Amino acid sequence: MTAVLVALMVSGLAGCSKPGASAQVNAGQPASVLTVTAIEPQAQTWPQLVQASGPFAAWQEVIVTPETGGLQLIELKADVGAQVKRGQLLARLADDSLRNDQRKQEAAVAQASAALEQAQSNLRRARMAEDSGALSAQKIEEYRIAAETSRASLDSARAELDSIRLKLSQTRVIAADDGIVSSKSAVLGNVVNAGDELFRLVRQSRVEWRPELDAQQLEIVKPGRVAHVTLADGRVVQGEVRLVSPTLSPNTGRGTAYVSLPIESGARPGTFGSGSIELGNKPALTVPAGAVVLRDGRAYVFLLGSDSKVMSRPVAVGRRRGERVEILSGLDADARVVGSGGAFLSDGAYVTVATTQPSAGASDARERVRR
Repeated sequence: MTAVLVALMVSGLAGCSKPGASAQVNAGQPASVLTVTAIEPQAQTWPQLVQASGPFAAWQEVIVTPETGGLQLIELKADVGAQVKRGQLLARLADDSLRNDQRKQEAAVAQASAALEQAQSNLRRARMAEDSGALSAQKIEEYRIAAETSRASLDSARAELDSIRLKLSQTRVIAADDGIVSSKSAVLGNVVNAGDELFRLVRQSRVEWRPELDAQQLEIVKPGRVAHVTLADGRVVQGEVRLVSPTLSPNTGRGTAYVSLPIESGARPGTFGSGSIELGNKPALTVPAGAVVLRDGRAYVFLLGSDSKVMSRPVAVGRRRGERVEILSGLDADARVVGSGGAFLSDGAYVTVATTQPSAGASDARERVRR
């Protein structure tokens, strides 16, 4: 009986020792903390970009003012936001007093014309009597001077009539060019002076972006470069650099680039926009944006080792385009990089690498990098 009990105890102890041995085996194989995909950087050709921001403004503004003054504003034909054409009537001034002046001056012209006709008739008769000696040379000269004086008076009266007619035409305030009415300061019933602003137009409905650039950026941005600008509603429109400021502001040390936008862009003068200006193409070593981890103000990627361990590597990032980021330094072209999920990893962590079939485009890109 005693022998049987001893045998059972030995058997139980042997059975209890098996889980401990199994735990020692599992401890030799660390568990994976994450399943990741392995990628390699791609060589791509990207345009160099200058990032900037600035206001939208009218390409040119047209100030609409009356050319004659002292008259009442009796009619307004346009309002803010209206599309107008060159020569279109925008406002009208009272012209009753000018029409009276016109009739009065027309009578003055007729009177001066009659006076000239009489003076010329007297001069002709005097010259006919000159050979007979009936009139002295002095008297004949007086007739000639009187005729010249009458002609000058007629010319003056006609010039005054033309001036009144011009003022009459100026009672019709018209648009100097096509455009959009951006502001209206005209008030019906006001007596306006010559030069008072009545309307302001965005000439030809053209709006441009005016980003501010520093001295270094101004040196490399040239007219004709393509720009992409984000509007206030989030839409991105394409423009073209029209010109670059030749000087810098003494207050800010920055200059302005003038970027023409399409007329139908929808940009509103007075709002602000941010965007980029292309400077030509340049090779770039790129990775997906998800492969870059930001920690403590620096950018990192996680490299995959042959033993499935990961190690962080600080990198310098540059341009961004779509879902990819340019790596300026810190990464080899043939490195194996964790494609995403780096925020959950730490140095020395074990991961499981998912087996994915690389696309033909990615394979070609890697081959170009290696060459």
